[in-house]
This record gives sequence, C-alpha cells and structure tokens, in this order.
Amino acid sequence: MISPIPVPTTGQIHVPARAARLVVEDLTALYGNRVALAGVSIAFPEQSVTALIGPSGCGKSTFLRCLNRIHEAAGTATVRGRVLLDGQDIYAPEVNPIVIRRRVGMVFQRANPFPTMSILDDVTTGLRYAGRARTRMERVEQAERVLRMAALWDEVKDKLNQPGIALSGGQQQRLCIARALAVNPDILLMDEPTSALDPIATAQIEELITSLADAYTMVCVSHNMQQAARISDFTAFMLAGSDYVGHLVEVGETDKIFTRPQDQRTEDYITGRFG
Repeated sequence: MISPIPVPTTGQIHVPARAARLVVEDLTALYGNRVALAGVSIAFPEQSVTALIGPSGCGKSTFLRCLNRIHEAAGTATVRGRVLLDGQDIYAPEVNPIVIRRRVGMVFQRANPFPTMSILDDVTTGLRYAGRARTRMERVEQAERVLRMAALWDEVKDKLNQPGIALSGGQQQRLCIARALAVNPDILLMDEPTSALDPIATAQIEELITSLADAYTMVCVSHNMQQAARISDFTAFMLAGSDYVGHLVEVGETDKIFTRPQDQRTEDYITGRFG
C-alpha cells in the first residue's frame, strides 16, 4: 500500500506519492488576466495512472496542458507556480519548452494523424526531427517497436505506406499514442482519449493505458467515472467555484476516492448529484 505524503500546498491537500517524477506546486494558470485555475499542488507517482475528474469547465484540460508547456502556446496564456520534472522546474528561464514537450508526451481528445503522411512517417516524425531514425530501415524498426507497444502493429504492418487517416477512429488514436511513445517520453498525458470512440475501441485504449503504466507515469483526463475507476491508481477531483476558477478539491488512491472520499463535494460528484 502506498502511503499519502504531504506536498506543500496552500490548500493543505495531501497527495499520494511513491517516487514522484512530476510534482506541481501552487500552480495558477491564466488566459490574459483571467484566472482559469488556481493553487493546484499535486505529485504524480512514477509508473502509475492518475485520473483527473470533474465537471466541464473546472480546468482539467488547462491543467494537463500546463504539465508540458502547451498552455503557454495559447497567445496570452501564462503560468505561476512550479512544475518539477525530476526536480527541475520546467518553467525555469533556461529550460527549452520543446525539450519538455518531448519528455512529457500528449495524446489529445480526438485522434490527429497527419493527413499527408503515411503511417510509417507519422509514427516516426518526432524521431526524424530529432535527427534519429534517418534511414527507412531505422524508421521501420522504431515504428514496429512503438506500434507493438500501442497494440497496433499486427493491424498495420502491411499498411505502413498508407495514410494514417485511412484507419478507424480507435486505430488512429493508438497511432497517436505510438507517435507520442516514439520519442521515449518520461510522462504521458491523455486528454479524454476515448471520448470519440465506440465501446470496443474504448476498451482497447483502456487496456493499453493499463499496460503502459508499467513503464510510464500517466495522467489521464476522463469524464467517465467508470473509466476513471477502471484505469487509474490515483484520482484527483477538480471543481470550479462561483468565480469560475478551477481548483483541486481532493486526491488519493482511486478506491478510496470512489468509496470513502473525504470531501462531501467529491462524493456528490461521484454519485451524480451534480456535474
């Protein structure tokens, strides 16, 4: 059993931790002068899945984007506080955001294969930009490695020269997961990766998430309570107040959050009283 340990936070929230690869301290996210998210502190244990749950508009996706510096790409968006990856603040002036985005991979709500690329070129595009996998043989070897990790190789091994957009929705999402894995990230973020998929494809992605947790630290946004309970080791509940500013209400081991939450608001949300 993993014992919760405290991480500095203005809200005195206790967060679960093994050896935490990623630690967030008093994070506030803004769009111009508007505060979208405030005072979030949490640690993400390595080799585990943490589910982010909460109603629409509470800042889950914004928070996820802050973890790999995609948030700041949205024009006037800024961040206060610290996000520590292996003890290094990813927002420190000397840190290159491109390097962070390679180390902290992202899978979006809707699959986004590159429309003009073959499956082979799509899944190895990050490697090629990094100056790796220069020959076709190297690209095929690396593609096979990550497509097997994404449980997709057997379905596409004879179609590597075909466009990724010709695949089914579930296959496209697994292709995007393989693309994120190709550059060997330390952390993998997923923003509602099954929301646009049918039940069979959803089950495949859930099984994949569970298997990848043996090697990766993963953070997954989900609106599906049953899914969050199935795939995650830890669950964090977020909520926005009357000022529309999101904050972290409670975080802990998933079985405890779903059966014995400490905050009444968590219980109300999980049992469907609001949200």
